[in-house]
Amino acid sequence: MKALLTDSVFFGAALSLAAYETGLLLKKKFKSALFNPLLIGTVCIMAVLSLLKVEYKHYNEGAKYISYLLTPATVCLAVPLYRQITLLKQNKKAVAGGIAAGVLTSLLSVFLLAKLFGLGHEQYVTLLPKSITTAIGLGIAEELGGITTITVAAIIVTGILGNVIAEFVYRIFRIEEPVARGLALGAASHAIGTAKAIEMGEIEGAMSSLAIAVAGLVTVFMAPLFANLI
Repeated sequence: MKALLTDSVFFGAALSLAAYETGLLLKKKFKSALFNPLLIGTVCIMAVLSLLKVEYKHYNEGAKYISYLLTPATVCLAVPLYRQITLLKQNKKAVAGGIAAGVLTSLLSVFLLAKLFGLGHEQYVTLLPKSITTAIGLGIAEELGGITTITVAAIIVTGILGNVIAEFVYRIFRIEEPVARGLALGAASHAIGTAKAIEMGEIEGAMSSLAIAVAGLVTVFMAPLFANLI
């Protein structure tokens, strides 16, 4: 059975889709942010691979094809942004300030926590790109001498955490402005946060889509400056 699964080029893709669908079903049934489809899917995949004793490389031989859809899916995020272009122009100062604040908060928090826990330079630069999309974050971590595999894990955890707690944080701090909500999710939790923003509304989704791209570009320039601090 194990050999049949590992030799199949469809195993990784089928398992990924089945795990994510399981997460969606649980989210619809329990209607709780804790049942995040990506989080549930990740746990399910880890459980299946551990149970069947399948190595990650065999799983990824099929699963990697799903990642090819990431680029066109990201491009499609431009659609809600285009629909809200007038709103963007009306709030351009707030948008610029919000994205800048998000990037600086992310980089400063990593710096302060690295100081607090005594992390070395390699571990520090590994975590610096935690709040931007994987494609850009991996390049930054590699360029700065970080551990890219840990960077991927940090980016995923950051995205899931932002997706799960966003609504709770907004309620606590009474953040009701759609533009602010969208910018916060995009700048802090990249594409996974944007998925949550789209659920909240078209304005939130558009602003979050914008924040992903701009925050990523700003981090490209800012991360090397922060990297020299430790």
